[in-house]
Amino acid sequence: MIVYDLACHQGHRFEGWFGSSADYEDQRTRGLLACPSCGSDEVSKAPMAPAVPAKGNSRQEVLPPEARPMANTPMPPEMRKALTTLAKAQAEALKNSTWVGDKFAEETRKMHYGERDEAPIHGQASLAEAKALIEEGVPVAPLPFPVAPPDKLN
Repeated sequence: MIVYDLACHQGHRFEGWFGSSADYEDQRTRGLLACPSCGSDEVSKAPMAPAVPAKGNSRQEVLPPEARPMANTPMPPEMRKALTTLAKAQAEALKNSTWVGDKFAEETRKMHYGERDEAPIHGQASLAEAKALIEEGVPVAPLPFPVAPPDKLN
């Protein structure tokens, strides 16, 4: 099998799997190829980057210890203390906050525009919703640690 990156005349890119390059040509000339996004039958091969595996005897760059990721290594005591302090501060702040779930953006806007009394709330917002709130000047901030909805707690 051969996998080709294909593109229609409108610029939509997609993959096509063919038994051979002749099979691709045959399907293209017979008008059997169509863009899954727009249905156009004006389809051609798109530029592709070749898949070149690394040589088995090549050396990988070795990072100095201070630049290596910390996965699977003990956390430094200072980091553990800082994260514990931050987690406790978040838990304390959430004690007096109301969970509003996926209505966070809506409820925050209401408070910002005076349609609802101000009160501490927390909930969920998509990245697009959070960006829109910030662009409107609505004061919001992400929580440092994930928060489970009250109905999902053990």
